[in-house]
Parts: sequence; structure tokens; C-alpha cells
Amino acid sequence: MSISATKRAAEVTVGEQLPELPIPLTRTMIVATAIASRDYQDVHHDPALAVERGSKDIFMNILASNGFVEKYVVEWAGPAAVVKKIKVRLGAPNFPGDTMTMTGSVTAVEGRRVTVEVKGMNSYGPHASGFVVVELPEESA
Repeated sequence: MSISATKRAAEVTVGEQLPELPIPLTRTMIVATAIASRDYQDVHHDPALAVERGSKDIFMNILASNGFVEKYVVEWAGPAAVVKKIKVRLGAPNFPGDTMTMTGSVTAVEGRRVTVEVKGMNSYGPHASGFVVVELPEESA
């Protein structure tokens, strides 16, 4: 999925499906996104300590999960879309070596505001579930 021209609210319909976006979960990506968000909890970068604390391996932090949810919707909506709200619930951890596949559908269009229900699934089940509200630009004259 690549960034395209920004959608207008009149172009969007309730029930519209966003294209799937598979995200390979590499060890480097999980560590880098944790460090980039200043999350130095060892369960996000030290495999031995993550296992000692009861996990099977390091796992993605919530800030990275939210970032991928936002990226997914904004790439669909376009660069001039403004994110107004994100509400995400975490489920199964994202471990290195897996793939999280993002899916979404439009659940509401109210004026210029569009609500997209989003789900990020990995081999263990739903990792991130929730919704994103974006505001699209005004219609061009």
C-alpha cells in the first residue's frame, strides 16, 4: 500500500474495505520502535530477560502498535488527512518472526470525519483492535 492522493469524504462509503497490509515483524523493527519511542523496558529488546519474565521472546510495545495502526489508515486516507482519534486495544503479542496483517473497514462518515475500524492480526490472533477517526480535507472547488 502506498500513499496516494488524499481522499475526500464524498469518495468514502460506509462498508468500504481498506486493502490488507502485511507487516513482517523483525527483531530489529521491534527493538528499534521501542527505543525510538523511548521505551527501554527490557521485554522489548532483551530476549533472555523477556523469557525470564514469562514471555516466549521480546514483543512489540503499544506505542509501535499505535503507530502502525495510524500509518495504515493514513496511507489509505492520504497525506492531508488529519488523525483526530485513535482507540486501540491490544491482544496477542507481536513476536519477531511473525507477520501482523492490518485490515480495516469504514464504519461511519459524518461530514469530513471518517471512522475506520482496524484490526491487526498475527498467527496468535488479534494483536490490535480498535478504530481511527480521520478528518479529510474540504471538497475542492
